[in-house]
Amino acid sequence: MDIYSYSFLILLLPALSFVILALAGMKMSHKTAGLIGTTSLGLVTVLSYLTAFAYFGADRLADGTYATIVPYNFTWLPLGNLHFDMGILLDPISVMMLIVISTVSFMVHIYSFGYMHGEKGFQRYYAFLSLFTMSMLGLVLATNIFQMYTFWELVGVSSYLLIGFYYPLKPAIAASKKAFIVTRFADMFFLIGILMFGYYTDSFSFSFAGNIVMGEGTTPFIAGNAAKAVAAAGFILPTALVLMFIGGAGKSAMFPLHIWLPDAMEGPTPVSALIHAATMVVAGVFQIARMFPLWVEYAQPQMSIVVWVGVFTAFYAAAVACAQSDIKRVLAFSTISQIAFMMVALGVSLPGHHGVLDNHAQLGFMAGMFHLFTHAMFKACLFLGAGCIIHAVHSNEMAMMGGLRKYMPITNITFLISCFAIAGIPFFSGFSSKDEIITACFAYSPVVGWIMTGIAAMTAFYMFRLYYGIFWGTENVEAHEHHTPHEAPATMTIPLIVLCVITMGVGIYSTIAGFAGWGGSFGQFVNAEGTNYTIHFDTQIAATSTIIAILSICLATYIYKGESQPIADRLYKAFPKLHRAAYKRFYQDEIWQYVTHRIIFRCISKPVAWFDRHVVDGTFNFMAWGANEAGESLRPWQSGDVRQYAVWFLTGTVALTLILLAI
Repeated sequence: MDIYSYSFLILLLPALSFVILALAGMKMSHKTAGLIGTTSLGLVTVLSYLTAFAYFGADRLADGTYATIVPYNFTWLPLGNLHFDMGILLDPISVMMLIVISTVSFMVHIYSFGYMHGEKGFQRYYAFLSLFTMSMLGLVLATNIFQMYTFWELVGVSSYLLIGFYYPLKPAIAASKKAFIVTRFADMFFLIGILMFGYYTDSFSFSFAGNIVMGEGTTPFIAGNAAKAVAAAGFILPTALVLMFIGGAGKSAMFPLHIWLPDAMEGPTPVSALIHAATMVVAGVFQIARMFPLWVEYAQPQMSIVVWVGVFTAFYAAAVACAQSDIKRVLAFSTISQIAFMMVALGVSLPGHHGVLDNHAQLGFMAGMFHLFTHAMFKACLFLGAGCIIHAVHSNEMAMMGGLRKYMPITNITFLISCFAIAGIPFFSGFSSKDEIITACFAYSPVVGWIMTGIAAMTAFYMFRLYYGIFWGTENVEAHEHHTPHEAPATMTIPLIVLCVITMGVGIYSTIAGFAGWGGSFGQFVNAEGTNYTIHFDTQIAATSTIIAILSICLATYIYKGESQPIADRLYKAFPKLHRAAYKRFYQDEIWQYVTHRIIFRCISKPVAWFDRHVVDGTFNFMAWGANEAGESLRPWQSGDVRQYAVWFLTGTVALTLILLAI
């Protein structure tokens, strides 16, 4: 346990960086502020890797699982039988998330030195980055649901600040408010689910697998009330878990709560990489994974909700991505689709025959977490690459690009490798994780398996449409003659190379290991049961998905690689309404605008406001008026004239005497 005594620094360092930069950043130079933020994240990254090597290098327990270690846990707020704790929990998925968050965030910090150079508010930007990273680290290290929710909300605040970084611009302000309102709406359901869960179990603790090793002086967890939980399992706990899932769906941009994410592109591009790859959008996936034992125990039928919401979201986002012209919006809808893949993977992880919770039956859990890891690396590389492109051409639109491969060779190669990874081509990291997701989907239902295979093919198509539109196609000579594109500086290209190397390294090893049956792959460290699970590819499914992905790439190459795209033009002319609908995101923003303004505001909010003003306010105003009038009426009785008091006294005495005589 002593070897993890430093773990509190993983949260403390970015928190201190935020405080220092927030309070004193404006008195510092840009370079000093950037160095403080980047150095703190560099130390966090080192500590995260040390934690991962120590944790996964330790001996397993007798049952073959890794121990759940709690080096710190303190009571923050006692509340009767319940108490709200704050602490640090280390288990396979939290340690894996440490690697993801610290690696991507550190690369974003380095990259931002070049991308944000000379920007007004540079110090404020690095302060918000530190807060964002600290919030996500606190979320994944949470020892209980309440702590997770606390940092969950801090992630929301951080995203609001970063998306609205360019606050003088109205679109940035609108996007930040939109993200904040939509996710807060979803978080309301998350909070209700937490309260229901806590009331019916007398605990906010997670359901852990394996032994829990508590650090010296830590507050012990309160064991959930099993009798109450079983009694509530028929309706209450499944309902609570579904409500929590709505909160996760909002944070991870699942349909129909996805509308905030494309507009979040108004923030700086490195922020987009951080939100999409390592922080905000994967929080919902992590929440389902963290609560997975409870889903399996109490809400197996409700897991189908997770599956079908994920399936529809993946298809919808892929369809929209095929029609977008803004490169960051293509990547945004790509993220929505890939996060949906992870959700589907968790949802299809059901017990095997006779209710046995073996690793193979819950292949989807491992595959979903593996895809979270691989996606973080290649999607961060794609977004940072998009930042280099925007930095070179000063536009997000593909029409302003084309032919950039000869000007930006490093960005071209790293972007291409990341496209192969997300397309699911063997020897690139996305192949191993996505293939295992599709395998798990086929085990759950052939219908789901084929749908997800088709969506994977759409992914390959729209990603190479994006690639050819940027680096091949027709060069916009008119735009480029005013500003010749050029490769980004080293501070921006080095993170691309690092992330690309990780993508290639993981891809090569996991592909060979999956076909050869080697150990040491992702399944050995993270899976549903926690035991050592060796990944074995289903050759038929792997071959089918690979062939379909290659055909999709070939189709995109045939349509978009040339200097002109006559086929694309003919398709646009043949289906203009369909293209327009996809470009407009199938009018989801307009639908939400209509629902909120015409139905909620007009039919609900206005009547409630009228009732509040005229009935509630009117009632209390009337009571105040009555009290005031009564006081005015009684005021003459308190005149201070003794003779008047004597008259009233005598009058009262005579009246009482007459009443008594009458009685």
